Amino acid sequence: MIRLYHGSNQIIEVPDLVHSKPFKDFGSGFYLSPDKQQAWDMAFQKYRQTQEGKAEVTEFLFDETAMTSPDFKVLSYPDYCEEWALFVLANRDKNAQHPVHDYDIVYGPIADDGVTYQLRRYEGGVISLPRLVEELRYAKGITFQYFFGTKRALQLLTKR
Repeated sequence: MIRLYHGSNQIIEVPDLVHSKPFKDFGSGFYLSPDKQQAWDMAFQKYRQTQEGKAEVTEFLFDETAMTSPDFKVLSYPDYCEEWALFVLANRDKNAQHPVHDYDIVYGPIADDGVTYQLRRYEGGVISLPRLVEELRYAKGITFQYFFGTKRALQLLTKR
């Protein structure tokens, strides 16, 4: 079991997909980080955006054996790469049919906050795909995220 953290403007008693926002790195889903500080950063960001509630981090336990179970459709990116950048691009594309995938769980790096600007530059032919990968690297160093995109995947999480 590993500890994962979700940063928001409230404690999350039961994770759901109803409150998920579209056009995120891996699509509309419930996101967690193994890095508690990253979760706090997201919590403060969410609070600043909404000015509601207060910055909160909810801790969950997750049995990582699900990542290799044939019962779940899982996609994993252990590092920044061109395939990861194209996947983020597809999920962030407001003109694409959404959802763009049907994975239960996706694991991979967090894209830098300037992702929208960089994706537009790539789509416009201003930068190459290898350059896009470099531009999307998170400025604070590599930080990973877990995406839970189905109700059955959410059932793998146990609130602490």
